Amino acid sequence: MAEVKEKETIGVSDGALVPDRADKSIFSAWRISFFGALILLGALPLISPDPFWEIIKFIPDGILRTFQVTILSIIFALIIGLFTGLGRISRIPFINRIATIYVEVVRGIPLLVQLFYIYFALGQFVQVPRLVAAVIAMSFCYGAYMGEIFRAGLQSIPKGQMEAALALGLSRGQAIRKVILPQTFRLILPPVGNEFIALLKDSSLVSILAVSDLLRRGREYASRTFEYFETYTIVALVYLVLTLFLSKLVAIMEERLTRHE
Repeated sequence: MAEVKEKETIGVSDGALVPDRADKSIFSAWRISFFGALILLGALPLISPDPFWEIIKFIPDGILRTFQVTILSIIFALIIGLFTGLGRISRIPFINRIATIYVEVVRGIPLLVQLFYIYFALGQFVQVPRLVAAVIAMSFCYGAYMGEIFRAGLQSIPKGQMEAALALGLSRGQAIRKVILPQTFRLILPPVGNEFIALLKDSSLVSILAVSDLLRRGREYASRTFEYFETYTIVALVYLVLTLFLSKLVAIMEERLTRHE
């Protein structure tokens, strides 16, 4: 009688490819991509200072604004995701249904549409600054994805943990706060890191609201000088370096978590 093989879970993320811990080669794909991008960023201004060096001098404030939007959005998304994840496993039907509807609705609407809706559509009733609208939209969108990460993390904790905490006299709320959540945070760190990388890339969408992020600054320079190829080459290389650097941090974090298990 043939053995039934267990189905393998295929995980695909829109974040950067996390370096394989087993790949120690000097010429690994990550090293070639990361250091190749760094070499190009250093070589292009030397080969042709005008316009490449001028572009590099023009965009640093855009890089800072990109990180500002990304960090603020990920902080609020984590808060929203925590409450959404708790709502998704809640035994109260009303709370569970509200959390589930939020996840389904938000994940079904593209982030670009949410940006337009919050800034332009709701702007007819409440004037929201561009940066605030961008952070709200990205937090609201990624909060739904974070909610699913928290839900999966919470449900991955053995039920015996909760039963043991209740047997020790803790209430359900205390058990979740003091026993379940600390273990959950450790489990979800790698996927949260992947979402952080994806959010960094999606932050380029806020340029449509005239937020002066990296892409917006690139567009401003290109529209002024008509040097589109050179400008977007530098912008693409900067995004590549940032995402690959963060992907390496995620890989290091996963390795340390695995080592302590």
